[in-house]
Amino acid sequence: MENSKVLVVGGTGYIGRRIVRASLAHGHRTFILMRPEIGLNIDKLQLLLSFKAQGALLVEASMEDHRSLVAAVKQVDVVVSAISGRHFLLQIKLVEAIKEAGNIKRFLPSEFGIDPARMGHALEPGRITFDEKMEIRRAIEEASIPHTYVSANCFAAFFVPNLSQMRTLLPPKEKVHVYGDGNVKVIFMDEDDVATYTIKSIDDPRALNKTIYLRPPENILSQNELIAKWEKLSGEVLERIPIPSDEFLASMEGTDITNQMAVGHFHHIFYEGCSTNFDIGEDGEEASLLYPEVRCTRMEDYMKRYL
Repeated sequence: MENSKVLVVGGTGYIGRRIVRASLAHGHRTFILMRPEIGLNIDKLQLLLSFKAQGALLVEASMEDHRSLVAAVKQVDVVVSAISGRHFLLQIKLVEAIKEAGNIKRFLPSEFGIDPARMGHALEPGRITFDEKMEIRRAIEEASIPHTYVSANCFAAFFVPNLSQMRTLLPPKEKVHVYGDGNVKVIFMDEDDVATYTIKSIDDPRALNKTIYLRPPENILSQNELIAKWEKLSGEVLERIPIPSDEFLASMEGTDITNQMAVGHFHHIFYEGCSTNFDIGEDGEEASLLYPEVRCTRMEDYMKRYL
């Protein structure tokens, strides 16, 4: 069977660029939406041109131009969106274009985090992330568009080398704040592995109209286990400072909305265990079981680049 033609929307973003590379690596004819709004962003333009040199096709279209979006969608079989969080609702326009085009056999909206269908209880103001993702899901399903949702949990670069400390991406030097008792299990994913699993799912009938959960067993770790891995690699022992749940939630008071959102999300992840505190039902599949040939990057190996 011939590989699907894939359109990546948001192909210059943090996860989008990885999806483009994975699509090319897996032999898909890969199209990247190039929006006129790119303007003078030289870094994005150079990245797009580098993908073009690797065989990707650049398709000019705007989210504000329905006709151009429909024309772009008609050239492919699969659409993968990696639009950034502050622009999630722009995907409504993409859904409308896909519905009109009528040729798409799979749409993967921009999710790649915690499953929003399980976050109806999420704290304000951070719940907007989950609410908007669910709004996109409803639009997809009301339009009867074939789809796959990807729940990738925690991107390693934002949670692993910093031992899940807020407001830094670098390893702590002497002290580390521990959420509660530090024993809640969390799922951490190498971002390139997220892209690989995403591309593998697009032609897989087992993933049709389902949520694919990325849960490689070796990367389901507690914060304490994460800290222990770093201490073993670095040869340093960090002072662990526990933060009770109520104290952590109180830390959002009087801070900007970005910090409030982050505190809420961290609370759901590290105190509630929202990435691991449920069993996958009939509406989902576990990626490492579907694709055992994928050799996931272990978090101790991910950390080594920070030594």
